[in-house]
Amino acid sequence: MDRSQLSRIAHTNHPIAAPLHGASVRMLLSHAIKRGDEHLLDLGCAEGAWLSHALQDHPDLHVEGVDVDAEAINDARQTLRGVGRPERIALHAIDANEFQPDHSFDVVLSVGATHAFGGLLPTIQAAGRHVATGGCLVLGDGFWEQPPGPETLDVGFSADEYSDLATTVDQIRAEGWIPIAGHVSTQHEWDDYEWAWTGAVASWALDHPDDPGSIEAMAVANSHRDAWLRGYRGTLGFVTLVLRRSNHPR
Repeated sequence: MDRSQLSRIAHTNHPIAAPLHGASVRMLLSHAIKRGDEHLLDLGCAEGAWLSHALQDHPDLHVEGVDVDAEAINDARQTLRGVGRPERIALHAIDANEFQPDHSFDVVLSVGATHAFGGLLPTIQAAGRHVATGGCLVLGDGFWEQPPGPETLDVGFSADEYSDLATTVDQIRAEGWIPIAGHVSTQHEWDDYEWAWTGAVASWALDHPDDPGSIEAMAVANSHRDAWLRGYRGTLGFVTLVLRRSNHPR
């Protein structure tokens, strides 16, 4: 089972592919979308959940979504059917690093997709190139709620993989971006996300016992659940920030 198929299955019951509830998504978007007709880009849009939330509140937006998974893009087309204005919606099945639009965007999203660019700072640099003057970057990534202990490192993390929240914000500011709004995912949001992730994969395995990927899927669900409950629960946090470029000294 490839990573893209696993991700689609895992997010069946939680299409916001990050530990946020819908209310948190809409709150963050409200700080980035002011006029209602902005050009918005989602880098790593998956099945289009963030785009859907944006269009439900602002149907006159121009939106574009980019994801390397062509099946996820097809799912996004279904998600956005009947939402917003079709002529203002464009979806691209392409690696986000290779996306080269001929215009910039008022709002650029990259939430839970830093792996596609090689980490937090490369994501800021790559996504930031698409942000128009005066526009916003909505960025979501992990941070250490507390220093990771052996139980967290033993499930596959490295101590330098993330920083604490204050250092994470300092790193972002050093790149010339200023937070104007933010949200730290609650334990409730994290738990809902992880139960949905592991539950969807386990359910798929149980519902497809004859599929060649069933045994692997169940093993992944069990391993991920153990890593979460015994490893990083309460240690790994997630922050989503609405950022604007600074025109002041750092």
